[in-house]
Amino acid sequence: MSRTLMSGNEAVARGAWEAGAAVGVGYPGTPSTEVLENLVRYEGVHCEWAPNEKVAAEVAAGVSMAGARVLVTMKHVGLNVAADPLFTQAYAGVGGGLVYLVADDPGMHSSQNEQDTRNYAAAAKVPLFEPSDSTEALAFVKRAFEVSERYNIPVIVRTTTRVSHSKSLVECGDREQRLLPAYQKDAARFVMIPANARNRRVSLAQRLEELSSCVESCDENRIELRDTSLGVITSGIVYQYVRQALPEASVLKLGMVFPFPEKLILDFSSKVDRVAVIEELDPYLRLRVSALGVGVIETGLPCIGEYTPGIIATAFGVPAPELREPIKDLPPRPPLMCPGCPHRGVFYALRKLKAIVTGDIGCYTLGALPPLQAMDSCICMGASIGMAHGMGLVGSTDRPVVAVIGDSTFAHSGLTGLLDMVYNGGAGTVMILDNRTTAMTGHQGNPVSGITLAGDPAPAVDLEALVRVIGVASVREVDPHDPAEVLAVLREETAADHLSVIVAKAPCALLVREKADPFAVDEDACIKCGRCISLGCPAISKDPETSRAVIDATLCVGCGQCVRVCRSDAIMPSGAACDIGGRWS
Repeated sequence: MSRTLMSGNEAVARGAWEAGAAVGVGYPGTPSTEVLENLVRYEGVHCEWAPNEKVAAEVAAGVSMAGARVLVTMKHVGLNVAADPLFTQAYAGVGGGLVYLVADDPGMHSSQNEQDTRNYAAAAKVPLFEPSDSTEALAFVKRAFEVSERYNIPVIVRTTTRVSHSKSLVECGDREQRLLPAYQKDAARFVMIPANARNRRVSLAQRLEELSSCVESCDENRIELRDTSLGVITSGIVYQYVRQALPEASVLKLGMVFPFPEKLILDFSSKVDRVAVIEELDPYLRLRVSALGVGVIETGLPCIGEYTPGIIATAFGVPAPELREPIKDLPPRPPLMCPGCPHRGVFYALRKLKAIVTGDIGCYTLGALPPLQAMDSCICMGASIGMAHGMGLVGSTDRPVVAVIGDSTFAHSGLTGLLDMVYNGGAGTVMILDNRTTAMTGHQGNPVSGITLAGDPAPAVDLEALVRVIGVASVREVDPHDPAEVLAVLREETAADHLSVIVAKAPCALLVREKADPFAVDEDACIKCGRCISLGCPAISKDPETSRAVIDATLCVGCGQCVRVCRSDAIMPSGAACDIGGRWS
C-alpha cells in the first residue's frame, strides 16, 4: 500500500474505484464536483454527467439492478432532486452496491441554502456514513458498498465542504475485481406497484432492524475515553474540531449516524459525568440523544454555519487552540463576473430595460450584485421560468418580466418549466444564456456544450430547434457582447403578447484561448460618464484623480463590451483606432 495526500473528494473517488464500482454518475455541484472528475481518471470505471441528479440516481438504479456497483454524486440540494428515486429504491433494495455521495455546505460557501443530509437518511430510511477526513472518506465509501449489498439497501455517504476539500494522508489499496452476475428478473422487488411496495415496506423495516444491530458494534462508531468529566458525542468534520478544542474530553465518534446507535449512546453516557453534543447545522444527534433520556448540557453553539476549533473552545470557556491567525485588513474581494464574461452585456441591457428578472443558478447569478443589480430572484435550479410564468399569471406590474437561465441549468430542470408555459398558453420572455459549459462548478460538459465527462465529443443540443419543437414560435439568437442588440431584441419580444425565447450565445471567457488585443481609454476623449465602469468589468476602474475610466491591460481580454457602451468613442485597442460596430445609441 502507498500513502498519498488526497482531498476528501479524491479519496471518495479512490474508495469507489477500490471497491470495484463499475459506474460513476452525477451532476456537478460544489463541493462534490471533483469526485467524478477524479474517478473518471481510473481504468475500469465508466463515468458520466447526467442532466440532473434525478436522472443520475435513476441511471445508478439501473446499474445496480444489473448487478454492478455504482456511485452517484451530488451536493446537498441535488438530493432534493434525487429524492424521488432514493425513497423508493430503499423499498426495492439493490442488486450491486448503490452509494450516494452527498456533499453538504455548512456556511453556504456556494449554495442557496443550508440543509442537513442526515435528515434525508432518517426520512428515506437508508444508512448514512459520515467521514471526518480523507482517510475515512476512502474507507467509509468502501464500507458503504459492503453494507449496501449485505443489507440490500442504498447507502448515503455524507461529506461537508471541509472534508471534501481539505487534504490528509490516505493509504491506497488495490481494486477489488468483481464479476458481473447474470441478470435475474425480480419484479416483486423492482416493480413498485402498491401490492409489491407494501411487502417491500415490511422488508425495509426488517433490514433496518438488522442494521440497528450493526451500528452498535461497527468500527465506524467508537468510544474514546479520556477525562470522564466531559463526554462529547459528535460526527464528521466536527470530530476534528473537538479533538483540537477539547483534547482531554472523552468522545463518542459516530461514523455511521443512521440507524442511530442507541445502546452505544447509553453506554457512553454512563461512563462520563456530563454529556455534550457538538454538531453543525441541525440538532440531529442532540434530539435523538435527548430522546433516550440522556441529559445533554447546553453549549450555546449555533445551529447556523460552520464551526471552528475556536468557536467550540469559546463555548466551553477554554483557551482556543493555537492556529494560524487570519491576515487582517485585507482588501475586500467581492465576487464578480470575469473580464469578457458574456453574461455582463445581457444584464447591462436588462437593467436598461428596467425588467423584473427571475434568475437561476449559475455564474449569471452574479448579475444580482452591484453594479449591475439586475436580478430579482434566485431560488433553485430551473425556478426562473416557472416564476416568470407565475408573475405573468398575476399581471401585477407594467414592467417586463424576463426569466434568465443558463444552458446547463436549462438542461437540468428548465425545459419542463418552458414546456409548462407552452402547455398553459403563457406569454413572456425567457433568456437562455448559452456559454457552452457548466462554468460555475469548473467548466464541466453538459448536453448543450457537446462534451462528455471523459472529454469526448457528444451531440450538442440545438437550443433553438429544441424550444421550437416544444411549441415556442418566437426564437431569437443574440450576441451577448453587444448590449445594444440585446436591448433591442428584448424590447421587441417583451412588448409582444406571445411566448419568446432569446438565446444569448457566446463561450465563457475562460474557454476563449486566443484573447483579442486589450483596449485602452483615450483620456482626451473620455467624458467621465461612467457607462463603461457601470458594466462591472474587473478590468475597468475610475482614476481617483481625474475620474476618467482606466483599463488594466493585464486583465482586459478584448471582448469589446465597453467599446459598445461608450458614447464618446473613447475606448479603442491599445495604440490603434477602431470601430467594431454595434455601438450604444
